[in-house]
Amino acid sequence: MHAAALSHLADTPMILRSKPSFKDIIFAINGSILPRIAWHLVAMTVLSVIAIFAAREHPGIFARISAIPFTLTGIALSVFMSFRNNACYARWWEGRVLWGELIIACRSFARQTAALGDDDRRFLLHRLCAFTAGLVARLRGEDEPAAIRRWHDTDVDAQSPNPTNDVLDGIGRHCLALVREHRIGEIHYSVLEGQLAALAKVQGGCERIALTPVPFAYSLLLHRTALVFCLMLPFALAGSLDWWTLLPVLLVAYTFFGLEALGHQLEDPFGLDPNALPLEAMQRTVEREMLSVLGHADLPEPILPRDNVLR
Repeated sequence: MHAAALSHLADTPMILRSKPSFKDIIFAINGSILPRIAWHLVAMTVLSVIAIFAAREHPGIFARISAIPFTLTGIALSVFMSFRNNACYARWWEGRVLWGELIIACRSFARQTAALGDDDRRFLLHRLCAFTAGLVARLRGEDEPAAIRRWHDTDVDAQSPNPTNDVLDGIGRHCLALVREHRIGEIHYSVLEGQLAALAKVQGGCERIALTPVPFAYSLLLHRTALVFCLMLPFALAGSLDWWTLLPVLLVAYTFFGLEALGHQLEDPFGLDPNALPLEAMQRTVEREMLSVLGHADLPEPILPRDNVLR
């Protein structure tokens, strides 16, 4: 069952690179936002060329378009964009903190079951793996009951509004049964219940992030303003800079469109974009450690970065 449970992991990447070298700054594509905005830059190049030829054919046609308003607007737009990206990064970092707490709670729960029999301990730790798998699927909008069944040896209620939380409820009921059968004490039960409460808090925090996006009007306003700014800029510069217009236009477009695209990726830390959190790698960490606690020697391989991408 375990091989089947661990072979399904999808390819969700997270970029892992150290401080870029000069070579990386000039040539690196993998790990940059460039592939996501390439067509935006192509469109800006075409528009700039059109503006340059128009300025050459009709000298002075853009003479009344001053670059000064663009300087003031650009400063305001960059400040506005930094606020949005900070908000998106805060969501991404909170998601990472929550998954760190999930791993800690699973480790603590596993350690606190050391006095239980093998069957009880296997039941509980397999359920932790089921909870983790279900949470990944829930945050991604995937088949939650199917993900849970890979570790759950009983039927999962596909009609339940929250199958992942049902797994935690099942663990809690099993722990309560151990108390009633006098196999653990009430203090021991309260300790285990504390870890389950921590896992429930993690799930609630992740759901809050996933179900509460950055306000649409906020993102739309930023995107529209950046688009209009970049579309108008070539016409303000073509008359005076000629072919040099391409340099500032593409630099500004790369910065503004790149920051907007990066903020969009960070806004959903549990998604499938290159800068999303590597949920599969963290899920594999929980599964490896729970199986190790149960004495399994044939642990699945950890998911490692490949070409600076952790999946």
